[in-house]
Amino acid sequence: MIKIGILSDTHCTFDDPLKRFFAEVDELWHAGDIGSYECAREIAAFKPLLAVHGNCDDHLVRLEYKKFNSFDCEGIRVLITHIGYDPQAKLNLTQINPTIFVCGHTHILKVHNYNGILCINPGAAGIGRQIVRTAIRLTIDGEKIDNLEVLEI
Repeated sequence: MIKIGILSDTHCTFDDPLKRFFAEVDELWHAGDIGSYECAREIAAFKPLLAVHGNCDDHLVRLEYKKFNSFDCEGIRVLITHIGYDPQAKLNLTQINPTIFVCGHTHILKVHNYNGILCINPGAAGIGRQIVRTAIRLTIDGEKIDNLEVLEI
Protein backbone atom coordinates (compact mmCIF):
# COMPACT_ATOMS: atom_id res chain seq x y z
CA MET A 1 0.00 0.00 0.00
CA ILE A 2 1.20 3.49 -0.86
CA LYS A 3 -0.16 6.86 0.29
CA ILE A 4 -0.22 9.54 -2.41
CA GLY A 5 -0.59 13.30 -2.15
CA ILE A 6 -1.93 15.08 -5.23
CA LEU A 7 -1.65 18.79 -5.87
CA SER A 8 -1.52 21.33 -8.65
CA ASP A 9 -1.13 25.03 -9.23
CA THR A 10 1.00 25.76 -6.18
CA HIS A 11 2.34 28.93 -7.85
CA CYS A 12 5.36 29.04 -5.47
CA THR A 13 3.32 28.15 -2.36
CA PHE A 14 4.21 25.06 -0.34
CA ASP A 15 3.33 26.08 3.19
CA ASP A 16 2.60 24.52 6.58
CA PRO A 17 -1.05 23.54 5.91
CA LEU A 18 0.07 21.55 2.85
CA LYS A 19 3.00 20.02 4.71
CA ARG A 20 0.74 18.91 7.57
CA PHE A 21 -1.80 17.40 5.15
CA PHE A 22 0.93 15.53 3.27
CA ALA A 23 3.01 14.55 6.32
CA GLU A 24 2.06 10.86 6.12
CA VAL A 25 2.10 10.37 2.33
CA ASP A 26 4.82 8.36 0.61
CA GLU A 27 5.05 10.51 -2.52
CA LEU A 28 3.56 13.60 -4.13
CA TRP A 29 2.09 13.97 -7.62
CA HIS A 30 2.06 17.55 -8.92
CA ALA A 31 0.00 18.47 -11.99
CA GLY A 32 1.92 21.58 -12.97
CA ASP A 33 2.21 25.30 -12.39
CA ILE A 34 4.65 24.60 -9.60
CA GLY A 35 5.71 28.22 -9.80
CA SER A 36 9.49 28.05 -9.65
CA TYR A 37 12.38 25.66 -9.67
CA GLU A 38 13.04 26.56 -6.01
CA CYS A 39 9.49 25.55 -5.06
CA ALA A 40 9.88 22.28 -6.96
CA ARG A 41 13.09 21.58 -5.02
CA GLU A 42 11.35 22.40 -1.73
CA ILE A 43 8.51 19.99 -2.50
CA ALA A 44 10.91 17.27 -3.69
CA ALA A 45 12.97 17.66 -0.50
CA PHE A 46 9.79 17.14 1.54
CA LYS A 47 8.58 13.96 -0.25
CA PRO A 48 9.49 12.15 -3.48
CA LEU A 49 7.93 14.17 -6.30
CA LEU A 50 6.46 13.06 -9.62
CA ALA A 51 5.45 16.17 -11.54
CA VAL A 52 4.81 17.88 -14.85
CA HIS A 53 5.31 21.49 -15.85
CA GLY A 54 2.44 23.86 -16.37
CA ASN A 55 1.81 26.82 -18.64
CA CYS A 56 3.08 29.29 -15.99
CA ASP A 57 6.30 27.41 -15.20
CA ASP A 58 9.64 28.84 -16.28
CA HIS A 59 12.34 27.22 -18.39
CA LEU A 60 14.10 25.62 -15.38
CA VAL A 61 10.94 23.80 -14.30
CA ARG A 62 10.28 22.82 -17.94
CA LEU A 63 13.78 21.36 -18.22
CA GLU A 64 13.22 19.25 -15.10
CA TYR A 65 9.61 18.15 -15.68
CA LYS A 66 7.93 17.06 -18.91
CA LYS A 67 4.49 18.08 -20.18
CA PHE A 68 3.20 14.52 -19.62
CA ASN A 69 4.29 11.93 -17.08
CA SER A 70 3.06 8.35 -17.21
CA PHE A 71 4.14 5.65 -14.80
CA ASP A 72 2.96 2.62 -12.84
CA CYS A 73 2.10 2.83 -9.16
CA GLU A 74 1.26 -0.41 -7.36
CA GLY A 75 0.40 -1.93 -10.74
CA ILE A 76 -1.93 0.94 -11.67
CA ARG A 77 -1.12 3.05 -14.73
CA VAL A 78 -1.09 6.80 -14.06
CA LEU A 79 -0.99 9.76 -16.46
CA ILE A 80 -0.35 13.32 -15.26
CA THR A 81 -0.47 16.55 -17.25
CA HIS A 82 -1.31 20.14 -16.50
CA ILE A 83 -4.03 20.98 -19.03
CA GLY A 84 -6.44 18.06 -19.18
CA TYR A 85 -8.30 19.29 -22.24
CA ASP A 86 -5.12 19.58 -24.33
CA PRO A 87 -5.65 17.57 -27.57
CA GLN A 88 -2.45 15.60 -26.85
CA ALA A 89 -3.89 14.63 -23.45
CA LYS A 90 -6.89 13.00 -25.14
CA LEU A 91 -4.56 11.10 -27.48
CA ASN A 92 -2.39 10.01 -24.54
CA LEU A 93 -5.47 8.80 -22.67
CA THR A 94 -6.27 6.54 -25.61
CA GLN A 95 -2.72 5.29 -26.06
CA ILE A 96 -1.67 4.91 -22.42
CA ASN A 97 -5.06 3.81 -21.07
CA PRO A 98 -4.41 4.88 -17.47
CA THR A 99 -6.45 3.91 -14.45
CA ILE A 100 -5.80 7.36 -12.95
CA PHE A 101 -5.57 10.62 -14.89
CA VAL A 102 -4.41 13.73 -12.99
CA CYS A 103 -4.56 17.26 -14.36
CA GLY A 104 -4.73 20.79 -13.02
CA HIS A 105 -4.89 24.26 -14.59
CA THR A 106 -8.55 25.12 -13.91
CA HIS A 107 -8.08 25.72 -10.16
CA ILE A 108 -11.33 23.77 -9.73
CA LEU A 109 -11.37 20.60 -7.62
CA LYS A 110 -13.04 17.76 -9.50
CA VAL A 111 -12.93 13.97 -9.14
CA HIS A 112 -14.97 11.87 -11.53
CA ASN A 113 -15.03 8.68 -13.58
CA TYR A 114 -14.62 9.02 -17.33
CA ASN A 115 -14.95 5.77 -19.30
CA GLY A 116 -13.45 3.77 -16.43
CA ILE A 117 -10.64 6.26 -15.74
CA LEU A 118 -10.48 7.97 -12.35
CA CYS A 119 -9.95 11.62 -13.30
CA ILE A 120 -8.56 13.86 -10.58
CA ASN A 121 -8.11 17.60 -10.69
CA PRO A 122 -6.93 18.58 -7.20
CA GLY A 123 -7.82 22.23 -7.74
CA ALA A 124 -5.20 24.77 -6.75
CA ALA A 125 -3.00 24.40 -3.68
CA GLY A 126 -1.38 27.80 -4.09
CA ILE A 127 -2.53 31.32 -3.54
CA GLY A 128 -4.37 32.54 -6.63
CA ARG A 129 -7.71 33.48 -8.10
CA GLN A 130 -9.64 30.72 -6.31
CA ILE A 131 -11.30 31.38 -2.96
CA VAL A 132 -10.46 27.99 -1.41
CA ARG A 133 -7.09 26.26 -1.83
CA THR A 134 -7.38 22.48 -2.26
CA ALA A 135 -5.31 19.30 -2.42
CA ILE A 136 -6.02 15.56 -2.32
CA ARG A 137 -4.54 12.48 -0.73
CA LEU A 138 -5.47 8.84 -1.27
CA THR A 139 -4.13 5.31 -0.90
CA ILE A 140 -3.41 2.73 -3.58
CA ASP A 141 -3.26 -0.90 -2.57
CA GLY A 142 -2.88 -3.15 -5.58
CA GLU A 143 -5.83 -2.29 -7.82
CA LYS A 144 -7.76 -0.68 -4.95
CA ILE A 145 -7.86 3.13 -4.80
CA ASP A 146 -9.23 4.21 -1.45
CA ASN A 147 -9.35 6.77 1.37
CA LEU A 148 -9.57 9.83 -0.89
CA GLU A 149 -9.49 12.96 1.27
CA VAL A 150 -9.67 16.62 0.32
CA LEU A 151 -7.88 19.48 2.05
CA GLU A 152 -9.56 22.87 1.92
CA ILE A 153 -7.63 25.93 3.05
